[in-house]
Amino acid sequence: MEALRSTRGGEVHVIVGPMFAGKTTALLRRVQSESDNGRSGFWRDELAFRGKKIRSLCWIDVGEGVLVTEILDFCRFKIDSSSSCVLCRSSVNTGVFGPKRNVAIIKSDKDSRYGLDSIVTHDGAKLPCWALPDLSSFRQKIGKDAYNKFSKISIVPGLSKQIDVIGIDEAQFFEDLYDFCCNAADYDGKTVIVAGLDGDYLRRRFGSVLDIIPLADSVTKLTARCEICGKRALFTLRKTTETKTELIGGADVYMPVCRQHYVNGQVAVEAARTVLESKKVERNICIEAAP
Repeated sequence: MEALRSTRGGEVHVIVGPMFAGKTTALLRRVQSESDNGRSGFWRDELAFRGKKIRSLCWIDVGEGVLVTEILDFCRFKIDSSSSCVLCRSSVNTGVFGPKRNVAIIKSDKDSRYGLDSIVTHDGAKLPCWALPDLSSFRQKIGKDAYNKFSKISIVPGLSKQIDVIGIDEAQFFEDLYDFCCNAADYDGKTVIVAGLDGDYLRRRFGSVLDIIPLADSVTKLTARCEICGKRALFTLRKTTETKTELIGGADVYMPVCRQHYVNGQVAVEAARTVLESKKVERNICIEAAP
């Protein structure tokens, strides 16, 4: 392994829970909180950026994924059509404090429900991200300079282009999660925020999310609301008879449930699966018996 690449200690923070527990929302809030460590003051002057006049420290999308821009290296979340920051809702006419820490958000390219260029919360918040097959390709994707070094080109003094905070959504789909988090925090000085399912629909470990808990500075376990009774939901119930572990879906396939309704629901799903399998057998027998 290389010698220490950073004199700054990194961190790992883990957010887990069932589906519909608000993990992605919590991830974005935590990323914003980490990004806000070290503010640089107000900026109220109108700037011209690639032909666009803007009055905000909010990040704008220039087609470069979630890498920082040449000028507006601040809140990092796309300005929407109503000219306010999607996450902090700051008006572009007032200016906001700008953090010095730069953010990149990653998700698995297996999840294409809302497209591959954004992560989307269940309440509709949409933010740009990198969609990757594995985490090891991230450094190559953004470039070593953006990952490792402070840029000498900075229009706002004191700000850098180095990625300081990395958010990982749907972390259960990344097989190299442990190695990436270990290297990013221990050797590269990155703050890594991880959100993912701690268990699958059978309440078994899902991917490598549980493996990084020994690395974590903090672990947050979220709960949802049981779709049947409204109590705390700790588990994810699959409503279909599909048995493979990785099955991408939303409310059409999964629902959050409490312990009681998880057990009852599993019984119902298993009964439905038995009925379907018996019908399949009967159908095959009929086909074989046909002249």
